[in-house]
Amino acid sequence: MTPTRTVATDRPTGGKRPWGLSLLLSILALLLEAVIALVVSFYYGATQESPNVIGTPALLVLALPVIAVFATVVAAALSMGLVLPIVWLTGVLGRRVGGREAWWWVPVAAGAVSLVVVGLAVALSGGSGVGSFALGWVLTSAAPAVPALLWRSRRRRVFGPVLLWGVVAVVLTAVLGGVGFWTGLLKEYRPPALTSADLVGRWSDGNGGILTFSADGRVTAVDIDDDLTPYDDFTEDDPQGGEDDRCSGQGTWAYTSDPGRWSQEVSVTVDACSFENWYVGGTEGRPTLYQYIGDPDSWDLYELTRAQGET
Repeated sequence: MTPTRTVATDRPTGGKRPWGLSLLLSILALLLEAVIALVVSFYYGATQESPNVIGTPALLVLALPVIAVFATVVAAALSMGLVLPIVWLTGVLGRRVGGREAWWWVPVAAGAVSLVVVGLAVALSGGSGVGSFALGWVLTSAAPAVPALLWRSRRRRVFGPVLLWGVVAVVLTAVLGGVGFWTGLLKEYRPPALTSADLVGRWSDGNGGILTFSADGRVTAVDIDDDLTPYDDFTEDDPQGGEDDRCSGQGTWAYTSDPGRWSQEVSVTVDACSFENWYVGGTEGRPTLYQYIGDPDSWDLYELTRAQGET
């Protein structure tokens, strides 16, 4: 008799994949989706008006192990609290309605679970617009649907293909974003290029504070906020943690810049005030002068805009 030979295959064997492997696969899929979302948010952020925050790549690299562990824990929690209920609901709907489980019940179940999650989030946050609600519902439906589909799969040798195609998706997203900026389809935000003459005039914080720059280098401050600490900081000098300290007086100003628009600074010296240099932000049609409130990484800003009627 001719001996038979068994050939290994990764096709479905008729039995379900071990629960633990399905959980790991869901975590992997969610982590890959998170990386893609991070790349998209980076490109989107580059198109939005933002303050001049200098990054710290070295600190980011050092923090990567901690970030990876935290992200894995979050992905595991989402797999248990969101993906697993979707998989369970998919089976229930398939057996009760169609008589058998089918993949197309996954997006239906994901949409139903997402509707509950987004609805609770909106209720706790005090409400949101229809557009924001719809966008949140679509995103939170699509994100867990992918790992839920993979969870249902009975293939055992699926980690390699998921990791490979996930990395391809990340790289493709990064490349498409770079091409978008290179071709001009996406516009990177840059602060407006100002000159000393552009600064001459009144700049207001919209709350009674005004800086008036004169062409001869003189400046007049009226009720400018001089306590640029976070509003939730409580100190012995400011027990209210946000008490408005204003200063007024006269002094001098100077504008410095180099070819990079991000380096534009306006130094203002007023004896009664102790604020730092002002930075240039905003857009060409609406330039602003700003300082950081507290930690620069928080992006909390104290802004001045050109007073109405000034050109």
